[in-house]
Amino acid sequence: MTAMERPWADRTATMSAGAPAASRDQIIDSMRGIAILMVIGIHSLQQPLNTAWAVAIDAALRPCVPIFLFASGYLTALSGRVPIGRRLKAALIPYAIAFVAAYIYMTLHNPAMDHRVTTTLARFGLAYVFVYYYVFVYVGCSAVMWLILLISRSGAAEPERRLAFLLILSIGAGLVAGNYLNPTLSRLGLSDALIEEVRMRDIPFWFSFMAAGALTAMSAGFIERSMRIFVLGALLISYLIYAAVRVFGIGDAAAYDSIAFFGYAALLCFWLFTAQPRLPWLAAIGSGSYFIYLWHIFIVMALRDHAALPQFGPVPGFAIAYGLTVFFSVAALLTIRQVASPRALRWLGA
Repeated sequence: MTAMERPWADRTATMSAGAPAASRDQIIDSMRGIAILMVIGIHSLQQPLNTAWAVAIDAALRPCVPIFLFASGYLTALSGRVPIGRRLKAALIPYAIAFVAAYIYMTLHNPAMDHRVTTTLARFGLAYVFVYYYVFVYVGCSAVMWLILLISRSGAAEPERRLAFLLILSIGAGLVAGNYLNPTLSRLGLSDALIEEVRMRDIPFWFSFMAAGALTAMSAGFIERSMRIFVLGALLISYLIYAAVRVFGIGDAAAYDSIAFFGYAALLCFWLFTAQPRLPWLAAIGSGSYFIYLWHIFIVMALRDHAALPQFGPVPGFAIAYGLTVFFSVAALLTIRQVASPRALRWLGA
């Protein structure tokens, strides 16, 4: 019986004792491998997305962040604890190193860049270099999960029921936040660019995926793999709805915290869970997904700034950028793992 198939009742003692999570799960790492390949796909698309096919591809790849958060919530529910200090170190030290490198890259390509201390600190705190917003989304969601676990154990009995109730409430709160954040900020007169930045960091909405992962772990013993066929059908329908919303600009056509996006992304996460991918090469990529997330963008940016890929056309340009970025990112990960010390690997997120 795999970790994914163990019922919640078999893990209650582990949760109560606060025991550490089990060793690496190949299924979870395979899901992370799929997610990081989706991240690279999004960033390899030529910007702006001014064709229907580009928007449709972007829409298909957008659940990458939800997959990471779903996996984290799943593993958190298995272990029953959030080692918040260790998670902060594991997230922020590699990010700080990548931030310095990204800052240098941006400085070299923009001589007029503002280097005031307050501006630099704001860039770091908001992850406003390249595409690092996920770092603080993950940190924020981890903090919320820590708080929910703390509250769930504050009573005298049945912490798992209390936890499930709080997780369900948090999903509802996330959907409300995603639905009303945009019109609220628009009513306050904020610019579209600023609203976009805020929506990328909509912690209540993003946490709904971590909560869904935790709830899935708690009910894993009741989930049958045969359900994946029905989930796949619902997944395809939800993708068509989300893609149509994006392509035709129907209602809230945002790439991030919309109801259509939640439906598609949540079903994709659950379908991957029921499909249980277990591929060693994909798991190897997934186990180093944070390193790839932090450093692949340098390859993407170098190709955008110096390779003149648009001259080949949007489709060949996308294919070339994607192939080269995947190749060099994975090669860098494998090389670092061969030559670096364990401490250096932790500092680099590898």
